[in-house]
Amino acid sequence: MSEQKLSRILGNKDVIALAFGAMIGWGWVVTTGLWITGAGSWGAILAFLIGGMLVIFVGLTYAELASALPLAGGEHVYTYKAMGRTASFIATWAIILGYVSVVAFEAVALPTVFEYLIPNYSIGYLYTIADWDVTITWAGVGILGSVLIAWINYRGIKLTTAITFILTLLIVIAGILLITGSTATGNVENMEPFFEKGMAGLMTVVIMTPFMFVGFDVIPQAAEEINLPQKRIGQLLIFSVVLAVVWYIAVIFGVSRVLSPEDIGASSLVTADAMAKAFGDSQFMGNLLVLGGIGGILTSWLGFYVGGSRAIYALARAGMLPESLGELHPKYNTPYKAIILIGVFSTGAPLLGRPALVWLVDAGGLGLVVAWLMVAISFIILRKKAPDMKRPFKLRGGTTIGWIAAFMAGGITILYMPGMPSALIWPYEWVIVGIWVILGLILYKVSMAKYGKEYADKKMKDEIDRIA
Repeated sequence: MSEQKLSRILGNKDVIALAFGAMIGWGWVVTTGLWITGAGSWGAILAFLIGGMLVIFVGLTYAELASALPLAGGEHVYTYKAMGRTASFIATWAIILGYVSVVAFEAVALPTVFEYLIPNYSIGYLYTIADWDVTITWAGVGILGSVLIAWINYRGIKLTTAITFILTLLIVIAGILLITGSTATGNVENMEPFFEKGMAGLMTVVIMTPFMFVGFDVIPQAAEEINLPQKRIGQLLIFSVVLAVVWYIAVIFGVSRVLSPEDIGASSLVTADAMAKAFGDSQFMGNLLVLGGIGGILTSWLGFYVGGSRAIYALARAGMLPESLGELHPKYNTPYKAIILIGVFSTGAPLLGRPALVWLVDAGGLGLVVAWLMVAISFIILRKKAPDMKRPFKLRGGTTIGWIAAFMAGGITILYMPGMPSALIWPYEWVIVGIWVILGLILYKVSMAKYGKEYADKKMKDEIDRIA
């Protein structure tokens, strides 16, 4: 394998744009109506407060570990040092499921937004999946977008973050206009019912929140490319999480104030219609919001290519996946084969049609919370196993925050299980999870047989010792 290293060039604004842009994405545009109708206006806000608290506590454990062990792969390194090789692979493969799900989600979301900007553009019927007609033009938009995003990531982290920063500014402008306009012109009556479907409604929205908040963990994935003091890595991670929590709650509050439940039910794109209504039924303002939403699709898409490809790169570098996936491009210093692999998944996603949006949110969310649970447990173990490890961003209170994060992540993991009101949908979502587990098991077994357990352990020890 090449001895090249990832380029250490990311500064403050690059890191914030990468994480915040990845967390915000497109979900706030396309699914806000589902949150409000699913749990009620205040129910949706409460769900995001619960999800936000989970992510803040988990983010704090990440912040300490990312500052202490700033290596590509994030979870891969923390769980290895705490629990060993097998746990490391499970946690990293789970987080990759979440990342690949987001990348695929954005490939499906892009053609969805075009329906607002260009009505009736979807032509050329192919087939029907879950009562949804997939057409040539609809799938084609997602496929072309996927190829473009893969190409940008292929060309290097600096180009990726430069584009992400510009698009994040567009999202912020559109979002602030929506939040301020709808809050000012709306009323409390539109927010009724405040709670819908009781605890089942609340929990249904809660299990969507991990997918909406994922993105802060792109920072530890790209740790080897961040040119900042180690302590700053943890500070920026927590700052980006708090920004995202405030963002989602403000969007739900603003939309529910300006649109009644009847308006939401009749809308194909709730946030765009809320923006238009807040500014006197201005179609221009609705289109501006959609442009911000497209910016969100692209920032999330870009960010999770970074996270997913670096996680795959880290596993391959340690001999837990085929080592060719850990090769860096000779010119662009990117894990280009890992990027191409993710591109294959992303490019195929639009062929599943619009119903795949929900399937990907839920299946990917399970992978995320499993990885977060294992990071929280690793935090607890390392506080006892490696008390003298240098921790530039050290949390107070011993292992307390780690236990809270583990309890909350474990509790939300249970919500995905059969028998729960918010369980994954059979067969679609469980099939996605099942295929991913089987694929990971095969790749891990093949890699261990080829390279050997001792090789993987030595590679990991050398990497950790290098930054100790």
